[in-house]
Amino acid sequence: MAKEQSGLKERQRTNLREPRRYKVIIHNDDFTTMDFVVMILEQVFLKSEEEAHTLMLQVHHSDKAVVGIYSYDIAVSKTNKATRMAREQGYPLRLTVEPEEE
Repeated sequence: MAKEQSGLKERQRTNLREPRRYKVIIHNDDFTTMDFVVMILEQVFLKSEEEAHTLMLQVHHSDKAVVGIYSYDIAVSKTNKATRMAREQGYPLRLTVEPEEE
């Protein structure tokens, strides 16, 4: 019995890429307390007390700081949570999400 040959060839796609990463940036303002910023950095962005304090000072002196780099969904989720917590306390804290440079 002869083997049947098919003219169809199966292709496999191997050009998979890592998902794009996004920076979460916290911006300075004159109303949000330093203690609240440190608390947000510890509770939402899971920074150590020392790292949170260092980032808070960077924001205070440089007007903004990158607090983390995440996938898009996580970056937006953390930004929304931190913004909601700030609004509940009456603070105008602003965080933005930007694509990471490749």
